[in-house]
Amino acid sequence: MHVVITGVNRGIGRTLADNYRARGDKLTGTARDGSAQVVLDVTDPSQHSDVATYLADQPVDLLICNAGVYLDKGQSIDGYPADMWAQSFAINVTGVFLTIQALLPNLRAARGKIAIISSTMASHTRAPGGSYIYRASKAAALSLGRNLATDLRDDGIAVGIYHPGWVRTDMGGPEADITLDQAAEGLIERFDALSLETTGCFENWDGRPHAY
Repeated sequence: MHVVITGVNRGIGRTLADNYRARGDKLTGTARDGSAQVVLDVTDPSQHSDVATYLADQPVDLLICNAGVYLDKGQSIDGYPADMWAQSFAINVTGVFLTIQALLPNLRAARGKIAIISSTMASHTRAPGGSYIYRASKAAALSLGRNLATDLRDDGIAVGIYHPGWVRTDMGGPEADITLDQAAEGLIERFDALSLETTGCFENWDGRPHAY
């Protein structure tokens, strides 16, 4: 199986990559800092073109859109500058779409699957306040995934959206609930199970359905 993962330089992306390598899958990892085999700033359309050229006619069985940022963590109500909104949406939403768009020929060739890493903070059922930019961008990524699931069904491409759990990463912090290994193992089980029958799903890392 050929797996493509964005943002493999740290956190969940790196642990997912390690797990797929360990089980013998072909892996193409991207990162904007040059630490992966493919350089990709998901906000740069020209770099998406380069990735498409690099992968050429290689079928992609699974694309994991993992690259994301939480720039407004700790902001107060009088914060949230406009450029923080723009940068967050460029990475968390537009970057997801551009990645999928660039690799559609590869996904169609394999009748592959797309996994979008969103967050429980995307759900309209959870509105405790704060983190406005991150919540809004992840909600937009959830909406994007749901609509792509409809449009790509006829191509045989399933799309799932996933909450990876509250994970002990730089983003999640040391007080988080689960380890990187727990998150990665659970997510891989979810991705393996994704099919056209479940396309458009929003699920937790442990398989529990998540309220939209």
